[in-house]
Amino acid sequence: MDNAEYQKALEQALNARADWLNQTEFPKFKDEFRSFHVAFASLYKLLIQKKLISEDPYKHEAKIGEIVIPKMIVPEGDKRDQLTLNLSAYDSQLDYLVNFFQFSIDFLNLENIKRILGLVKYIDWSKLVVDAPTTTTRVVAELINDARAGSDALALNVINELTGKLGKCTGLIMNYLKEATAFNRESYKLELRQSITGTMNDASVEQIKKKFPSAMPGRNFYPDLAEELIKEDFTPSGEELRSVVLKQLAIPENKPKVVKKEVSFKVTLMDGLFVISTVSGALAEIAPKMEENHTLFQNRKQTLMERIREILREMFNKEPEPVIYDIEYIDSIKGTAVKEKVNYNQFRTDLDKRTRSFASFSSRNVSRIEALDEKQLLTLLERAIRDAQSLHKTLGGLDEYFKAEAPKESREKVRGIKPELATIKNAFIKANQKRHEYSAQVEEEEQLKRLGVNPLT
Repeated sequence: MDNAEYQKALEQALNARADWLNQTEFPKFKDEFRSFHVAFASLYKLLIQKKLISEDPYKHEAKIGEIVIPKMIVPEGDKRDQLTLNLSAYDSQLDYLVNFFQFSIDFLNLENIKRILGLVKYIDWSKLVVDAPTTTTRVVAELINDARAGSDALALNVINELTGKLGKCTGLIMNYLKEATAFNRESYKLELRQSITGTMNDASVEQIKKKFPSAMPGRNFYPDLAEELIKEDFTPSGEELRSVVLKQLAIPENKPKVVKKEVSFKVTLMDGLFVISTVSGALAEIAPKMEENHTLFQNRKQTLMERIREILREMFNKEPEPVIYDIEYIDSIKGTAVKEKVNYNQFRTDLDKRTRSFASFSSRNVSRIEALDEKQLLTLLERAIRDAQSLHKTLGGLDEYFKAEAPKESREKVRGIKPELATIKNAFIKANQKRHEYSAQVEEEEQLKRLGVNPLT
């Protein structure tokens, strides 16, 4: 096989390999990073709860647009203070990778792979000991030991599971990085052939380096890859080396289809709960507006009989009469108008309870949520979606009622809640999509089992 034939065969092999990586390997790669981040976030939250580190007050103000390895701990200064900021930055970087970085061969180039590798190796989870080579790993190991020392049996088990999970995920992530690196190395050498050495009868690293800036402007030059190319194209052993390259790029045959592991199903449900937790913020903004509208209605001009009844209740220390609002809204499923009587005081108390309930599903409580099994998570998510839908209907009806029934002179004082209602609707729609996604994943797993394919292999 001459150079032209080999370049053609190599290009075809790389194209097929790219499609396989993007469609088969990198989705699993991202899932593994998601599991890694969930485990770290749980451990990070636990350390904060135990007051072994402080929460970074500026964490949510940082804007991340690329992969940046946090600073290493230096021996000078307060190591715990340094770790507070560094672990916060580490968590933010993992969040960026999972939620914003594109796991595709176009973005997993050699430069980004190097950054991701630095991020993964920032803490050596497989050798978390106090005499570790790097100061950062040593300080984290000391911190984990302190956490273990002050924990009961249940908390100790959680810590051990999380650190073990991080070590296991690290090994799997490294395997995916090796696959991406191997692809990029061969792709880079193909570019060198197409741009520089394709028409040369002989070549040296110096010759390639001299032509490189004009042939591949803006790219980094890797002497070791140029050396590999020379051995493959201009030495007697080249034919054998080329054969090895093409064999390594070949798509694995008869490889069983890999379905997401059970943890991925659980992550889908957790994502749904994190989404629905945003309802709490909307409800917190709605509550004072509802209170103002209610007060506006209660302070309107009373009839003589209403004033007399109010005076008598106060004289005999009786409970105030319930305030009932007759609201109406459209049932989105049946398309018909539904009338409902709302006991305002009961509804207002329930609104505060629901606000706290939705807030409990936020990522701040990730360790508690992760401890639940899939059935419990599904039950929580389904109930939360129903609650959000019910609140959306009732609040929408109250909003329309206050606007329509307010006296003309007070109508401008009525506080609207349209933006908050939109937030609630968007949250339960997205959460419902996660619920359907979970159901589809479970159904696919069951189908594979019925066909005799083990989805966890």
